Amino acid sequence: MPELPEVHALASDLDARLRGREIARLQIVAFPALKTYDPPVESLAGERIAGVTRHGKFLDLATDGGLHLVMHLARAGWVRWRAAAPQSSGRPGAGPLAARLVLDDGSGFDVTEAGTKKSLALYVVRDPAEVPGIARLGPDPLADDFTLARFREILAAQGRAQLKSVLRDQSVVAGIGNAYSDEILHVARMSPFKPAAMGDDDSAALYEALRTTLADAVARAEGTPASELKAEKKSNLRVHGRFREPCPVCGTRIEQVIFADRTFQYCPGCQTGGKKLSDRVMDRLLK
Repeated sequence: MPELPEVHALASDLDARLRGREIARLQIVAFPALKTYDPPVESLAGERIAGVTRHGKFLDLATDGGLHLVMHLARAGWVRWRAAAPQSSGRPGAGPLAARLVLDDGSGFDVTEAGTKKSLALYVVRDPAEVPGIARLGPDPLADDFTLARFREILAAQGRAQLKSVLRDQSVVAGIGNAYSDEILHVARMSPFKPAAMGDDDSAALYEALRTTLADAVARAEGTPASELKAEKKSNLRVHGRFREPCPVCGTRIEQVIFADRTFQYCPGCQTGGKKLSDRVMDRLLK
């Protein structure tokens, strides 16, 4: 799933390519992906693009006329730039193509989604706050006003909630998903199950890990072609997706916990005092 660093890089790349360009049309291919009907997608035709930004993990393409095309790429969505007019018509079907934006010279981008579970969402709105997921977003963790004091208030409000869930909750902190929450907790040397309410030393360490992990990932992703962003992310992950590999810090074998629809990875040596966390799925398989 694209998270804050990858969405940031996509927004920067699209902004450089699209700012000042005129939209010829937005073609919706996977109709369930479109979550709005007013304004209609046809209203984007002829609009000039004012810029592309992000809100958490949402991409926001704004026009001079005050319209916004908002995209949430979900788990398997992506944006693929086309330098020329498409060869295919983009007719509805079972393929990965969800939507196609065409500029006045034929170039543009395709929005695709792999797999059979379709969660990608597109919105055409007059105000990004009309998108429910944006309206309930928590603060951006790389914003200037996301201070240590504010972070401590957030953690205190979450009480006994587990850190892994807190970091992934978009209404608490925007933009962090499964992968970067694993990375942040590894850098902070904290268990995914540690309660959010903690002392000043721990909260300062977690804040530093959060800010540096995301800032470093943004710096690496900046300027990377969209086609290479997924590989760039994967190659730089320390623990996420590294089950059974040695920890790059202490050499302990990286372990994982499996939930119904996702897994997370951690290092017992760095994060849990050498203890392996209970994995209900694997525990049942080993009985």
